[in-house]
Amino acid sequence: MQISLAWLNRFLDQPVDAEEAERLLTFAGFPLDANDEVALPSGATDRRFDVEVTSNRGDVLSHVGCAREIAAAPDPSVRRSLVLPEPGPITRCETPAAEALTLQNDAPGACPLFTAHVVRGVRVGPSPAWLVDLLESVGQRSINNVVDVTNFITFELGNPCHVFDLNKLAGPTLRIRYAEAGEPLTTLDGKPRRLAETDLVVADAERPQSLAGVIGGHDSEVDASTTDVVFEMATWDPVTIRQPARRLAIRTDASHRFERIVDPRTIAHAALRAVAMIQEVAGGEVLDGRLAVGPAAERQHASEPVELRPSRCEKVLGIRVSADEITARLAPLEIGVEHAESGTLRCTPPAFRPDLTREIDLIEEVARVTGYGEIPLAEKLDIRVRHPQESERNRQKLSACLTGLGFFETVTFSFVSPATAEPFTPTDHETVSVDDDRRGAEPTLRPSVLPSLLACRRANQDARVTTPGGLRLFELSAVFAQKLVPAASGAAPESIERQTLSLLMDAEGVKPGKKAKPEAVQAAVRAVRGAVDAVAASVGLEVAGVRPAAAAVPGFEPDATGELLLDGGERLGVFGVVAGDRAREVGLDLPVVAAELDARLLLDARPPIRRAEMLPAFPGIERDLSVVVAEPTGWADIEAAVGTLAPELEHFLRVSFVGTFRGEQVGAGKKSLTMRLAFRAPDRTLRHDEVNRQVERIVESLIQTVQAEIRSS
Repeated sequence: MQISLAWLNRFLDQPVDAEEAERLLTFAGFPLDANDEVALPSGATDRRFDVEVTSNRGDVLSHVGCAREIAAAPDPSVRRSLVLPEPGPITRCETPAAEALTLQNDAPGACPLFTAHVVRGVRVGPSPAWLVDLLESVGQRSINNVVDVTNFITFELGNPCHVFDLNKLAGPTLRIRYAEAGEPLTTLDGKPRRLAETDLVVADAERPQSLAGVIGGHDSEVDASTTDVVFEMATWDPVTIRQPARRLAIRTDASHRFERIVDPRTIAHAALRAVAMIQEVAGGEVLDGRLAVGPAAERQHASEPVELRPSRCEKVLGIRVSADEITARLAPLEIGVEHAESGTLRCTPPAFRPDLTREIDLIEEVARVTGYGEIPLAEKLDIRVRHPQESERNRQKLSACLTGLGFFETVTFSFVSPATAEPFTPTDHETVSVDDDRRGAEPTLRPSVLPSLLACRRANQDARVTTPGGLRLFELSAVFAQKLVPAASGAAPESIERQTLSLLMDAEGVKPGKKAKPEAVQAAVRAVRGAVDAVAASVGLEVAGVRPAAAAVPGFEPDATGELLLDGGERLGVFGVVAGDRAREVGLDLPVVAAELDARLLLDARPPIRRAEMLPAFPGIERDLSVVVAEPTGWADIEAAVGTLAPELEHFLRVSFVGTFRGEQVGAGKKSLTMRLAFRAPDRTLRHDEVNRQVERIVESLIQTVQAEIRSS
């Protein structure tokens, strides 16, 4: 932000020199990047400062804002006060402005307030010397007296504004609307632009006349032929302004300020001052009345009071600051303070400070005005040693477990291409992309880490990296998406960021470019499931089961994908074979198996309470039972059938999966599932005839529930 010393002193009752201004602005938290002498067209000289302004302080992007900070800073040599500029006299005619112009706001969410004044009979020409000097002192070229006033107000009060030539508009209407896709607009810099549907414009009856909040249009610019002007001052949604400004690479003083919020309550005063100046330097008559549209035209919301506890302020800053001292420090910043009976302070931020929303924001203001040099720095800091957070412990356990299983940890970039992101986006979500040319071919925030792991695996393939048993990769990081909402609802998509633990493993023994045997891929699936079991066990969880999930993630093979479930049915994640076409799209020549787990469940897990029990005093009996079932029957169905009967069985411990067999012996469309049944009595050795009776009951249950056929026992 470039400011002029001469201009700055117009708003201080006691002037400052260049050295004082630099010292006081730096004290307030706004250091200078440059302090240069400037020769002005009138022959006078001035000092030009380049002030470093943080992104949350849009109010300091003006000379009044900088002067306010200087006046608020304690100075032992002199006490300064801010002198606000007031609107000059305005000569109005009896003709209502509404007869010459109407306003229409089709985007009230993006334009809270749009105001206009109509001035007829202006004489456009060179600006007076004092105005030319002030603009030149901040690096602005003088254009003409009417346009120069709009630039002057922008730098004086921080309220960007614009003027249209009324006679160049198609019809007496200005309409705030979104552009049509590909709609043309030639901007004031003479460049033709093609607009997008998300670009907000101010249009007449036929075409856009300005890119709202960014830059005006060439077709309605004010020049020497202009006699009637529409003076416009508005405020816009910061995101709506930022998007087209970045997409079209247009950087203006107006967009820079609107991106940092311009409060609607500041517009009325600034607009009157601008209209009075236009009449002062260009003559003309102002039509009666102000035109205004937008939600804030009907009702402007007051600032919400923020509670400030003096005790909290004292604790944070480490110095004693009474309630009266806090009030005195905040008053120059125009922050209203009321003392409540509870001892707290009700602080009301001014309209130009939208950044003050929390107690800590006000405490920071107290610290700034007091001076950071007054806050003591302890020679010693008390440190209390505590054990690591459980989430950090679990993170270490996960990494130790996976590296012990031969996995290599990766750190990959969060952006991927839309083509690689889409297959790994859940069906009820959509991807999130950034509108930034610097991202090039990868503008999409990844909805899954698997595209990044696949790219990493391809890079290792290209480098001919091999490891015994195949390469294994894992990464714990954030993924991003947004939930789909019905278009008719009008609701905004809900953005989601979550932590995932993703694994990727080669099928062992398969060389790149060679066809893999089904047994090798099946072994890799079992290995990934085993790795997931080990990971869950390392933080005290247990994978209770798997259910088929053909539609869980499009990037997996539909018939080789499963959802992992914890006790109680909570979904831990998904695992399976990565679809062959997805692997080939990234250049992989070998099959890979992957898993993506909900890291929140793993990191938030608490270790179970361990209880010591006596070792069994008597041996147990185990029986392997093989049943032939239809191909769609899953292990979960078998486990559920046995589990339902378990309470009625004597001395039954558990059932566990042994294996699956398919072949001519069991018939087409069928498979043989082998399970292991365990029994033990706590007070004696079981007899085989006792176990036989229990096994027979299990067989009867399986025949009834899953239509099983007994193969062997």
